[in-house]
Amino acid sequence: MRRLLNQAANAAVKHKGSIFEIVYRRLVPRLGHNKTIGAIAHRICQLIWMILNKGVRYEERGPAVSENSRRARTSRMIRTLRKLGYRVELLGDPA
Repeated sequence: MRRLLNQAANAAVKHKGSIFEIVYRRLVPRLGHNKTIGAIAHRICQLIWMILNKGVRYEERGPAVSENSRRARTSRMIRTLRKLGYRVELLGDPA
């Protein structure tokens, strides 16, 4: 089972834009490749258990999801400012 999880972790790390790639890049300088793959395999194992046991639906948390959450947060902030009485004008694509 460990070998399968390590292979899955290696594959997940190589997928551009996945949350596992981001975690890998954050951990590998500290832990090295092998221990980082073990840590990601452990996360995948926890994720599989949660999906099977609790019936939770998996949703990828990567840069695309972060972009959607950034847009939602921006619109919430604009709404809050307008409720407080401020006039908000957007200047194209906010950076």
